[in-house]
Amino acid sequence: MTNQFQNIGAWQKAHKFVLSVYEATKSFPDFERFGLCSQFQRAAVSIPANIAEGYKKLGRADKLRFYNIAQGSLEECRYYIVLSKDLGYINENKYDQLVISIEETSKLLNAYCKGVADNNFSNQL
Repeated sequence: MTNQFQNIGAWQKAHKFVLSVYEATKSFPDFERFGLCSQFQRAAVSIPANIAEGYKKLGRADKLRFYNIAQGSLEECRYYIVLSKDLGYINENKYDQLVISIEETSKLLNAYCKGVADNNFSNQL
């Protein structure tokens, strides 16, 4: 049983993903500052933020609602990774790094959601 959201593996991976998104978007064109950069960063931040918020919710359904929002933001980021590569804003290496990072985050978040849904735990992983 964890006593802080920072101890959740899914949150830890999501936080690392956010840091990598901010690093990647530093090199985007200036005209994307309020476009793709902002959208990508906001969606990425939404993942660990919703995990953190859901962590303190008392009911299972309420927790899962926030974790589902995090999953939606994660899928939004999957698209932004593809778009960033297709627009030439990130190279193949950075693309691969982001894909691996988001996939690891997704697997942990899905497992955490399943554990909460199955009532195996409410604040673990």
